[in-house]
Amino acid sequence: MTRSSAPPFPFTMAFQPIVDVRAEKIFAYEALARGPRGEPAADVLAQVDEENRFAFEQHTRTIAIALAGQLGIVQTGARLSINFVPGSIVSDVACLKPTLDVSQAYGVPLDRLIFEITEVEEVRSLPHLPAIFEEYRRRGFGIAIDDFGSGYSGLNLLADFPADIIKLDMALIRNVDRRPAALAIVGQMVKLAKSLGSHLIAEGVETVEEYVALRSSGVYLMQGYLLGRPAFEALPDFSLPAIRRSSKSPLGFRTNPVLENEIRTA
Repeated sequence: MTRSSAPPFPFTMAFQPIVDVRAEKIFAYEALARGPRGEPAADVLAQVDEENRFAFEQHTRTIAIALAGQLGIVQTGARLSINFVPGSIVSDVACLKPTLDVSQAYGVPLDRLIFEITEVEEVRSLPHLPAIFEEYRRRGFGIAIDDFGSGYSGLNLLADFPADIIKLDMALIRNVDRRPAALAIVGQMVKLAKSLGSHLIAEGVETVEEYVALRSSGVYLMQGYLLGRPAFEALPDFSLPAIRRSSKSPLGFRTNPVLENEIRTA
């Protein structure tokens, strides 16, 4: 299969911040596919089929890197996270050449790039991937497991493909402050990630209560509408909820009700 010189259909990117809430800075921006007029990712992905999947995956990388480079991501100090479907990778050479070329052209260092494994298919059934991931690491790329705990993105995948970053599925994060078992799992994942030398990211953080519970559990990298929404062809800033210490709260924090209401209705 040869590399396409043009995208199979028009699309562009939005970028959402992944925030280091302890350091109060952006750790990375995740590139999210959008239509040319801001149409949602679902509209874009609906146009992907077996015939154009490889070209789409290649241009997802090049468009994301080029646009982020133009927007000044290098100057922010943040990394760039790009989703990919493992089955679309046919060889390290076919995948890496366009990535290396566009990174060089826009001055984006390779160690700023993170590739997120999506859970569309069982990665362990693809025998060529270990060699490709080894080459990725040699080049300095970060490897992330997206939606950990959902579908194929489970412990067996983590055992076979040690990741630099583990992204907890948003279904686990939803209402985690009111789900003791979910909060216990998050706490154990913090310990597991530390033992593996991996970063842990909580996806889909939308409420102040979720944020407080996660921080109290030792999660410091977060992504979600509470902190920052995706911005169309832009690198958005982020905001942290105003919380203060309180001896009355079992988590040790008390939220600002006015701010919380503003966040939820934004």
